[in-house]
Amino acid sequence: MADTKENILHTAIRLFARDGYEAVSVSAIAGELGMTKGALYKHYKNKRDIFDNIVMRIYQIDVETAKKYEVPEETFDISPSAYRNTAVDKIKVFIEAQFRFWTEDEFASNFRKMLTLEQYRNPEIMELYQKCLVSGPVSYMEDLFREMMEQGIWDKNNPKQLALEFYAPFYLLVSISDTMTDKKEAAKLLTAHIERFIEKNSAHGNKRSK
Repeated sequence: MADTKENILHTAIRLFARDGYEAVSVSAIAGELGMTKGALYKHYKNKRDIFDNIVMRIYQIDVETAKKYEVPEETFDISPSAYRNTAVDKIKVFIEAQFRFWTEDEFASNFRKMLTLEQYRNPEIMELYQKCLVSGPVSYMEDLFREMMEQGIWDKNNPKQLALEFYAPFYLLVSISDTMTDKKEAAKLLTAHIERFIEKNSAHGNKRSK
């Protein structure tokens, strides 16, 4: 039962990434799996239910990754103390893990491609695209950098500008990686960027991650 539910999610997101969410029917998903629509409906109520479970899975993985690398799991409004106690080296390994997730994990990569395809056709998916891949990560980094400045870990600067400077190469390299056979090359470029960024912005005496 669990395997079937997983297969449905993975097949659906692959089709959504290829053809777009709106263009894929439940019949197409069932057909790809070699099952009837009726059999599929025993696991998910409809296409929207499949979509909601895909989104939920992405959010769950995001929280688990943040917990693993000891960076804030919630927004600043919900958990401000977490933003005041995040070390520079934790941010580095977390961002590198996120890059591998969005570029090398098949489920995440297909989710990202679906959002990219559908963002201009569906306002809800545009909002999701922004939250997961654009404005959401920038706001997250802005809050982290602002609190790090307050703690004296980071040189004083404009936190939003700093967040943009930090995240722009991540976003660009994720896109570039789609054309690269060796994703690890893009990951190396990102690591070099992060290290230079830390070297440039860490407060005096904290030029190396602490």
